[in-house]
Amino acid sequence: MTFYLNDTAYWRNVPEKVWDYTIGGYQVLKKWLSYREHALLGRALTADEAREVTHTARRLAALILLQPKLDVNYQRVKEASHSWAA
Repeated sequence: MTFYLNDTAYWRNVPEKVWDYTIGGYQVLKKWLSYREHALLGRALTADEAREVTHTARRLAALILLQPKLDVNYQRVKEASHSWAA
């Protein structure tokens, strides 16, 4: 999918699962960009900030790909842990 910041800045080939990835009920990329809107900052997005969107999208994609293994690992740890409740 392609998502646009404005008429000239956009990111393409972003998997929908990456764009839709949420933490705490918020879409990560959408929320990050919302705090950097021109009206809020009074300036355009910097090149470094634009690159950070790309890096964040790649990190989210890696998390999504790792999620099944992370879930299995979590279950193993949970099952092997000792309950300290009295």
